[in-house]
Amino acid sequence: MNVDAPAAPAAAADEHANSASVKTPTRIGSLTRRMIGVAAFWIAALLLIGGFGADRVLTRSIVDSFDNQLTFVLNSMIASSEIGPDGEVRFSRAPADQRFVEPYSGLYFQISGAGADTFPSRSLWDRRLRVVDAHADLRPHLYDSGEFGNDEPLRIAERDATLPGSKIRWRYQVAQSRQTINEQIRKLRLTLFWSFLALGVGLLVLAALQTIYGLWPLRRVRREVSSIRSGKMTRLGLDFPSEIRPLTEEINQLLAHSEEQAEEARRHAGNLAHALKTPLTVITNAATARAPDLSDTVCREALVMRRQVDHHLARARAIGRRTSAQARARVWDSLQAVQRALDRLYENVTVDIAGSQDAMVRVERQDLDEMLGNLVENAAKYGGGRVFVTVEPKGEMVDVLVEDDGKGIPDSEREALFARGARLDTGKPGTGLGLAIVRDVARIYGGGIQLEESEDLGGLLARLTLPSG
Repeated sequence: MNVDAPAAPAAAADEHANSASVKTPTRIGSLTRRMIGVAAFWIAALLLIGGFGADRVLTRSIVDSFDNQLTFVLNSMIASSEIGPDGEVRFSRAPADQRFVEPYSGLYFQISGAGADTFPSRSLWDRRLRVVDAHADLRPHLYDSGEFGNDEPLRIAERDATLPGSKIRWRYQVAQSRQTINEQIRKLRLTLFWSFLALGVGLLVLAALQTIYGLWPLRRVRREVSSIRSGKMTRLGLDFPSEIRPLTEEINQLLAHSEEQAEEARRHAGNLAHALKTPLTVITNAATARAPDLSDTVCREALVMRRQVDHHLARARAIGRRTSAQARARVWDSLQAVQRALDRLYENVTVDIAGSQDAMVRVERQDLDEMLGNLVENAAKYGGGRVFVTVEPKGEMVDVLVEDDGKGIPDSEREALFARGARLDTGKPGTGLGLAIVRDVARIYGGGIQLEESEDLGGLLARLTLPSG
């Protein structure tokens, strides 16, 4: 019995499904460029963040050093100040920095008080520092000022103090041009820019060299694959880095698998040719001899050839599908389909199924129907009218037991049934290819079949073992 669909439509459906699953390849660019691009992005980002942080720290350090000098001068002026006979502010010692007496030197001081004269440094000449009375600076207050215009930005330190012998709160101010620290900051930033630029270029070159050197084994794999395609080599070398070696081993296994499939296809074609040769010879001899039973001979041998073709097509389909990791079939569903078909063909045969209803096997449904159909049909054909099928999951495998109540088969004759064309009962129609098909297809999927004696029904027990899904 063949509960499978016709071979030609099945093959056409498989071909259509395969062609439908093929997608247009999408170019994703060079792996080298992608790796270098990612490295360049992170190098640039980290250098920008690091450069900004270094600029802030070093700039703050320059400004703090500048402010400390102004604060020191300011405190020194307050410490050396005293009130003169006329109420004026004078210094017990002259300022040490000569720039205070040079007009527009860039370093200035000014002492002012409410209702009192203002005492500026000679370096201010005809200019005066702006005094804001809105706040009292009991501690040094430092700020930037542009009161002398953009040509001379100032950094000012100021503090209020009350001198002994005076009730006036005096505002001490020391100002210095920011051009000095601005120039220092400009040079610092220029140095940082070129330093980080050189560092970035160096890191990019290093990343490029690392990427090219690291991916070099992949280029070697490509060259060796090209050599295999041209026939110069048969396998990839084994002296690859540990990260690439699993890939090369898988490719070598794929090549071995392809060679095995090619050899299997050649052997399969030879077997088919050999199987068809004998029926064709019989038909040719009968036609040449103008035998009176030529039509019966042609029909008989054509049936033999058809069964041979069905057998080899079933094996070819199973070989083509066995690499599909998604192949799954429920045993119970296939058994129910076989049971319905046999109920129509054999009215006097009762087929009972029992066991696990959820058992799955890693077999295509069409091939599972082919195997179960042959086994159950043989049991119905050669049994006494009762067929019992049991599904038993056993770890990583699933056993399907097909039992009948026939006469059974001795141990010495069971193995002979798997030979093509072997039949113990020639009085019933058939070609003797059913068990051969079942064994070949089961082995292709990593399973097997054994013939035993049924303890419950007394006939033959066929144990089909398939990998669990």
